[in-house]
Formats: sequence, C-alpha cells, structure tokens
Amino acid sequence: MLLQYAGRTDVGQKRSVNEDAFCAVDTYGLYVVADGMGGHRAGDVASKLATDSIRDFFEATAREDATWPFDFDPNLSVSQNRLMSAIKLANRRIFDASAQRKDVQGMGTTVVGALFSPSDGRMYIAHVGDSRAYRIREGAIEALTRDHSLVNDYLLVMPPLTESQRRDLPQNVITRALGMQESVVVDICDDQSKPGDLYVLCTDGLTNMLSDEAILRLAKRYPDDLDALTTALIDEANREGGDDNITVLLCRCVDEDASEA
Repeated sequence: MLLQYAGRTDVGQKRSVNEDAFCAVDTYGLYVVADGMGGHRAGDVASKLATDSIRDFFEATAREDATWPFDFDPNLSVSQNRLMSAIKLANRRIFDASAQRKDVQGMGTTVVGALFSPSDGRMYIAHVGDSRAYRIREGAIEALTRDHSLVNDYLLVMPPLTESQRRDLPQNVITRALGMQESVVVDICDDQSKPGDLYVLCTDGLTNMLSDEAILRLAKRYPDDLDALTTALIDEANREGGDDNITVLLCRCVDEDASEA
C-alpha cells in the first residue's frame, strides 16, 4: 500500500497566535500533530519543538549506527520503539527548554503521531494529551486514541457518571502533556490498515467544534480529494465558532497497483 496525505493548520476565529504545528515526512511514513500551550507565544515554541524533535530523531535513526536515547522495549516492535522514543525525546527537549528559558517556562504540548510500516501494513499511533487520531473505514468512523483528560480519568476510577455530573467537571483539562515533567507516559496502539482507510490526526480545535458524525459526513462528501477535505473540516469548525487553533492531517491508504493504474 501507498499513503496519500494532506495537512493544514488555521488560527481559528478567537486566537491571535497559532500554537498548533504539524509535520509529514513521507520518506518515513511519519505524520505528527501537536497543540501547544503556555501563553506568551510559548505554546507555539513547544509544538514546533515537538514536531521538529520527532522528525529529527527519525532522520538521525535512519543510520544503522545511530544511538537511541532510551532503552529498547522488547515487547514492542522496532517501529513502535522508534515512535515512542521520538516522542519521549521531544518531551525531554521541551522540558529542558522550559527549565532553561524564563520566557517559555511552563510551556507544553499535546502530540499525536502516526507511523506507517510498509513491511506489515500497520499504522502505529502514539499520543499524549487530547489531540486525536481517527480511522474512517467503509463508511464508519472510529477513535483510535483516548484523551488524557480530567473527565476521562474520572470515568476510569469512578462508576459511570451521570450527564449532569459530567457537565460539572472542568472541561478541556488535560492530565498529560509533553514538557510538564522530565519523563512522560506515551500511549501507543496499532491498526492493520486496509486500502481505502482514512486516518485523521487533529487537535481539539477541530473536535471541540465538530462531532465525530460531522467529521464523517464531510469525509463522505470529499472521498477522493484530501486537500478539499482538510479545507472543509477547518472551514466547518470555524463556522461553528472556531474557538481554538485548528489542525488537520489526513492520511489515506491506497492500493499500490490501483494507484499506478
């Protein structure tokens, strides 16, 4: 299979600075979205540092004699170890920069990354925070990540909350991000990809404005044009209020023979 991708970021309707960042490195099948926080332009520093660090790590480890900064986990594949190590290294660099520079103290960022492995046709997804990954397959949308948020943490340790109780909890409070501590726990999963699968990586500027059903509806409207779909998703989020920066990065699996034809 081959991957086609398209990405776009937008400042939204309410913010003056875009603190989101994304990168796509087709050579490695690597796609990353980050949503910075911290104010005073520190958020955009954190998100760019995250995407740059992850990309730089993949470039550095392309050499066989490369040294990895973290122990290799034998329970994970090489691809999973590589993606997790890249994110952990980004966390360390953001944490160190925050400690050394007063102008960016307290900065942090969420991150969601996807790594496609052509050898086994799997998509590896790793994330920290509330930037999300979805898969759209055969007319259905499925979330592949679970937000590291206060609401979700409550749901893990308490019996099911009523809708009223959930509304009383602080919304959009994340419990995990890069740069907050010297080390970070990265959640990772994998998905066996099929031709036609569409992976959506995005910041909460999209998901706070659009429901999963709305994302799916637009994906069905633009089945063959990823650039048009990224624009449509961002435009729709802005029409719904555009309360935050909005970033969308789309990856679609295409059968290699069909693509050549």
